[in-house]
Amino acid sequence: MSSKAPQQFSGARSVARKLALQALYRWQLNDCPWQDLVQEFADAEDMPRADRDYFRALIEGVVGSHAQLEARLAGCTDREPRLLDPIERAVLLIGLYELEFEPAVPFRTAINEAVQLAKRFGATDGHKFVNAVLDRAARTLRPAEH
Repeated sequence: MSSKAPQQFSGARSVARKLALQALYRWQLNDCPWQDLVQEFADAEDMPRADRDYFRALIEGVVGSHAQLEARLAGCTDREPRLLDPIERAVLLIGLYELEFEPAVPFRTAINEAVQLAKRFGATDGHKFVNAVLDRAARTLRPAEH
């Protein structure tokens, strides 16, 4: 049973990231306090399979450090963050948050999870853009790991 625990935990975090993507997409369309997003998504269909604490940490962290994350994002892309596709922008904010504020998450995991979300929900080649931006950010934020 112990061999499955990390995989289940990882899967629960992946679901938390997916729900965070949906919540942050919604937040971009209709700004609100992070607590409202946590409450709104508490009964989401996938929430029983998600790491609820990590979902909350992502939402609180991304919304709470939004200005800092947007500034970092602007420095890693050739366009203003507000001009990005909302799905890719939300994915990038989650990935940047993990790279900057979640040191226990390996940088490769943060990037891979973001790329997978972009492949699943974003534009056709959006995942390539997400990968390039987060790789560029990881070189600055996680130089010892990169």
